[in-house]
Amino acid sequence: MPINRIAFYHLETLFWIARLGTFRAAAERLKTTQPTISARIRELESHLGVSLFRRDGRIMTLTPAGRQLVRESEPLWARFQKVLLECGDISEATGTVRIGAGEIAAASCLPGFISDLQNRLPKISLEMEIALTADLIQQILSGRADLVFAAGRIAHPALRTTPIGSVDLVWLASPEYLANMRRGEQSHAPPIWSLSSHSPLYQIMKDAIAQSGIAARSVNLCNNVRSLIDIVLSGGGIGIFPHSMVQQHIADTSLVPIPEAKEMAPVEFQVAIRAAESDPLILHIFEQASRLDIRASALPELI
Repeated sequence: MPINRIAFYHLETLFWIARLGTFRAAAERLKTTQPTISARIRELESHLGVSLFRRDGRIMTLTPAGRQLVRESEPLWARFQKVLLECGDISEATGTVRIGAGEIAAASCLPGFISDLQNRLPKISLEMEIALTADLIQQILSGRADLVFAAGRIAHPALRTTPIGSVDLVWLASPEYLANMRRGEQSHAPPIWSLSSHSPLYQIMKDAIAQSGIAARSVNLCNNVRSLIDIVLSGGGIGIFPHSMVQQHIADTSLVPIPEAKEMAPVEFQVAIRAAESDPLILHIFEQASRLDIRASALPELI
């Protein structure tokens, strides 16, 4: 077998097609063209004398020979990458890292973490996407994200997770709206605003509304916390918010707590990668992200 004709980029291309499912996705990930990806696979198949993929619609599926090659060579590739990373300076690492996050994480610990990451790994390109937890899980399972920050407990056999703290939820209204409620100037019970059913916070909020003892005119849903805050600031009712996103409004009293509302259970947050992740750079970033505390403004010292 002409092993000397097989380059590292052949194997890297093979791994990313196997992970992402299409030549196009692999080309985007490796920042090259789809014809280049196709040519690399043709070369690899020619050198090995076997077919590595078969097409199922738009998805490329590994043949038995392809699965064996990936299974046997991916650990070797990962160890080689690790050796290169350890022999060199981690600050010289290159590549594109895709990070997904929910809105709450994106507004709390994530900006400082990303800034510090860019300072310490200046040659890394970062791609950020803000999405709901359900979408984030699908992104990382499909290989479209390398690491995600998500709300709620994530229990999936294909994912490796670690907790990064929790965020309290609070009932708030504008001071004028609350004062009108106290004086009985509201002609109807107040509308309550909550995150939508697609959010892992929804069930916590739904239970809190049921146990609050607050007579609500209606329960209104929105999938964007910033919009919820703006609605309640403008006097549109009362809302349930993650404390980390409204602490400035509480400090300047533009939003005030609802005294009679019962406390809610805090929301846990986790950082996740694929359980089979072998890229030493992703594992390094995951290790650093695991040291975050979503409640703290101070960042961990990355090493």
